[in-house]
Amino acid sequence: MSGGILEALAGNLGPWGWWILGLVLLVAELAAPGVFLIWIGMAAIVVGALSLAFWTGEWWTWQVQLLVFGLLSIVFAIGGRRIYAGSSSHTDEPLLNKRSESLIGRTAVLAEPIAEGRGRIRLDDTWWPIIGPDLPQGARVRVVEAHGRDLKVAEAP
Repeated sequence: MSGGILEALAGNLGPWGWWILGLVLLVAELAAPGVFLIWIGMAAIVVGALSLAFWTGEWWTWQVQLLVFGLLSIVFAIGGRRIYAGSSSHTDEPLLNKRSESLIGRTAVLAEPIAEGRGRIRLDDTWWPIIGPDLPQGARVRVVEAHGRDLKVAEAP
C-alpha cells in the first residue's frame, strides 16, 4: 500500500518532489537550528538533481531514489559533522569569554575578611564572591580555581 502511495507521489511530482522536500528541510533547519536537517535537505536536493538527469531511466524507480536519498543523508551528515568538528579554530586568547577562569593566578588583598569559608574580593572593577580559608581583612590571597562565578582562593605567600 505504501509503495503505491510513494509511487503515485513520485509520479505526480516528478523530480521536483525531491526539490520541494529539500527546501522544506532547509527551511525547517532555519526554524529549528541544529545543524542536522541541513544535511538531509541537501541530500534531497541532490536526489532531485539526479532525478532530473535520470528520470526517464527505467532503473530510476522510487525505491532507488529512496535508497540514494538515505545513503546521501548518512554521507552528508557524517561529512558535515567532520567539517564542524574540524572547524574549531584555535585562538590566541582562549579565556576571552571565560572571565572568571581568566582570573586564576591573580592576587588581591582582602578588603573584607573571609568568614566561614565565604567572602568577597575586588579585582579590577568587580566584586567577586570567594571561597577559601577564613582569613582576616588585609590578607593577601591568590585565585586558584573558578567555579562559575565563585572564585576559590588560597593565602598568597
